[in-house]
Formats: sequence, C-alpha cells, structure tokens
Amino acid sequence: MTRFDDLADAVLAGGAAGADDALDVLRATDDELLPLVAAAARLRRKHFGNTVKVNYLVNLKSGLCPEDCHYCSQRLGSQADILKYTWLKADEAVEQATAGLRGGASRICMVSSGRGPTDRDVERVAGMVGALKSEHPDVEVCACLGLLKDGQAERLRAAGVDAYNHNINTAESHHDDIVTSHTYADRVDTVNRAKDAGLSPCSGLIAGLGESDEQLVEALVALRDLGSDSIPVNFLMPFDGTPLEGTWELTPGRCLRILAAARFVCPDKEIRIAGGREMHLRSLQGPALHVANSIFLGDYLTSEGQAAEADLELIRDNGFVVLGAEAADAGPDSPEDSDSHDPSKRRRGAGTDLPANA
Repeated sequence: MTRFDDLADAVLAGGAAGADDALDVLRATDDELLPLVAAAARLRRKHFGNTVKVNYLVNLKSGLCPEDCHYCSQRLGSQADILKYTWLKADEAVEQATAGLRGGASRICMVSSGRGPTDRDVERVAGMVGALKSEHPDVEVCACLGLLKDGQAERLRAAGVDAYNHNINTAESHHDDIVTSHTYADRVDTVNRAKDAGLSPCSGLIAGLGESDEQLVEALVALRDLGSDSIPVNFLMPFDGTPLEGTWELTPGRCLRILAAARFVCPDKEIRIAGGREMHLRSLQGPALHVANSIFLGDYLTSEGQAAEADLELIRDNGFVVLGAEAADAGPDSPEDSDSHDPSKRRRGAGTDLPANA
C-alpha cells in the first residue's frame, strides 16, 4: 500500500481530498507515478466503470474574438495561422455534428468565439440545436458561447441544450496574469447562470500557463466548490502568434499528475482529457485514460487532434468501452475486421538504397 492508496481509501470511504493532498499528488516522484495512477484509477472505476465518454467539438464561429486571453489563438490581435469564419449555417453545423456522432461521440459541444452571445446569436444556436435533435434525438448538447446575460441560459435550456461550458481556466490568483478583458468573477457568474437555469455546468482549466502547483490546486478546489459536473483539463498549446508562444512547461508525467489530482479532488466528476493531450501526454495517453473518463474525438477548435480511429483504438486497447456503445461494437477489432494491424514490410535501410527508419 502506498500513501496514494491510503488517500484513495479515505476518499472512497466518503472523505475529501484536501489541498495538501492534491499538492502531494502533483509532487509525486517518478517512482511513484504508476502507483499514483493505480490509486486514482480506483476512484475512476468506482464512479465510471470501464466507460469513456466521447465528446465532439463543432466550432460554430472561429477567430475574430475581442478578448485578450493570452493562451488563445482566436484572441484580439492574434497572429496565429488559424481558420477564421463567421457563423456556420444550421445545416452545416448539423453535418459537422453528425460526423462526430458517427465516430462514436454522445455529446456534441457547440462552440463560438467571442466575449458572449447576443440574443440573436442565442436564437441562432437554439435553431441549430433544434435541427440537430430532430435528426438525433438522443444526442447530448453542450453549448459554449462565452459570457451569458440575463435570460440567455434559460433560452438555451428551453431549446434543448443540456450543458453549458465556460472554463475558469486558471486560479483566481493567476487570472489577471493571463487575461485582462474580463474578470474571474465574470467567468464564475456565467457558470452559476447556467447552473441556475438547469443546465449541467461544465468548467475546467488550462495547465501550463505559468501557474504554480498551489495555483493548480486552487483551481481544482474552485471547480469542486463551483459544482462543475464535467471538468475539461486542457494542456496549453502555445500557438505561434500568441503571447504564450514558445511556452513549454509540461511533460507527460506532469500532465498525468494533474489529471490524478483532478480525480482525487473531484472523484465522482467527469474528468475530460481535452486540448493538447496528443502534444503533451504523448505515449502516456493510455495511462491517462485510467484516471480520466472522457475525451474529445478528433480535432479541437483551431488545431488538429490525432485521427478519430486512433482515439477509438486508444480506448479499446486500454480495456475501455465508449459510453453508450453496444457491447458487440465495443471490443477490439479482429484481424478479419480490419487490416490496420497488418505488418508493415520493411522497404528501407539495410539492403536498399533508402535511408533507415532511425
């Protein structure tokens, strides 16, 4: 038994992980990393079994945002080389969402850039949600449109939106170092508006913004206190052309510790491995699934993720099934089902005129 097993025992018995416990998790040694994952996995299995929730992002409006969030490729003044376009039409949004549903997603996250929606924007999104749910009645929809004003959360709920995402992104004590065009309180207010309207609150963070261990823990405890039902854990993708260009603070082990800390602090909440997992977790994406229970499928808002087929293979290879998938469809492919695992014949290196794969 390790100290992390003892902590898991305490949490499973109904206790709560404190800030000092979370700091211990973040500061676990490399020798303790696998035992830490195993301990956190006990909490994950208790609440989510062997399922992984698959989410799919549809970027309804990209770029051209008036806010100055230092981490964001869509921010005011960003020189990042990204797609920029105004609102998708309803049929385009439904087409994009349907692609994610075919890939195995059960939740569609409908996102737009900007400070917050106008009432006209809310009506536009309401129409998209109605069109989507008329074709896919069982789909879960999460909207992410920025800061909300009076009545907007209620209108989204009436339109069939199930959840609302608005990340706090970082600790309150670190917030003003990464954005000045809105306050931390503004973000908390929007999460509370969504919750009060009956929408499931979805709020998470971005790691790698220059925050300290203590500030990471501060953010996790704040998310627990805020009552966030699902917590996306993003890892900074330092786009060229943004103020955080060239910021590389994360290692795969660090990311794994952050996810474990989130699991201990919020043991029964959906912990989602979000943007940057391929870039920062790399070969530790598999162990991370034994801590987190949710991922995005395929691409993100302005960056590409790994192939959707690789995401689904990642889930299967680690002994998990997609939440909502039929048992018959959840197992690994047999050789006759797919030739993706056929040996690749060597055609380079020794005995050829081509350079070796080294």
